[in-house]
Amino acid sequence: QGDTSLPAPGPWTIDPAHSTVGAVAQHLGISSVRGRFTDFAGVVEIAPDRLEKSRVEAVIRAASIDTGNRMRDDHLRSGDFLDVEAYPEVVYRSTGLTPAGSDRWTVHGELSMHGQTRSVDLDVAYLGTGPDAWGGTRAAFRATAQLRRDDFAMNYNQAVAAGIAAIGTTLKVELDIQAVQGDTLPA
Repeated sequence: QGDTSLPAPGPWTIDPAHSTVGAVAQHLGISSVRGRFTDFAGVVEIAPDRLEKSRVEAVIRAASIDTGNRMRDDHLRSGDFLDVEAYPEVVYRSTGLTPAGSDRWTVHGELSMHGQTRSVDLDVAYLGTGPDAWGGTRAAFRATAQLRRDDFAMNYNQAVAAGIAAIGTTLKVELDIQAVQGDTLPA
């Protein structure tokens, strides 16, 4: 268990090898399909004077979607969904921070995906800071958000029976993030 006082001011670089960017969609109204993006980078900048001025920026390679099913992944990369050839990156940039408890924050930001930009709030829990095996310091965060596919012009659906859509209209985003203190990752 690490130290849960807030991370030191300055840049913290997201470590993709020890982080997960995932999403959960409802399938047929009864089960969930989980996916994750495997190629992403980002930085958390902790403001020295007022924590509310801290910022987060992340870039995800849309083609790195992985649900464990190649046919489904190819469909998600197609023009029906992410359209990765036209829109290769998913970008999140924070616009502000609001405290939501001693170790919880709401990060307000803009998510650009599939040619659309929308305001998206992340509910963030700060899990603490501790030393790592490479002589550095790491901070851990968990974050969730709800997205509506329609907000990002991903309207594809398929009715499989009266009133039952194949894919739910909302997507739950789940982030487990480790960030290394400093503006680079250990070699």
